[in-house]
Amino acid sequence: MEQKLDGNAAGGILREIFPFEMTTAEGICAGCGATGAIGAMVAYMHGMGTILRCPTCDNVLIRIAHTGGRYWLDMRGVRVLQIIEER
Repeated sequence: MEQKLDGNAAGGILREIFPFEMTTAEGICAGCGATGAIGAMVAYMHGMGTILRCPTCDNVLIRIAHTGGRYWLDMRGVRVLQIIEER
């Protein structure tokens, strides 16, 4: 069963993939153009993977699956992703 969470809930799986803090990265929705932090997106997490949606228009931004020792990442819903360099 899916549970609606905020994007911070996806921080763990994103940390497994990316070597930096992804919840503070900002994305622009390819659907409506809204800009926001990954942590402010709507997350649905279940056995098949994680889906991050735009909180403004509900467009699917990022899909993540981890199976068979591989990560599958679909980011076609994000027009631009801005990652702020940690210092």
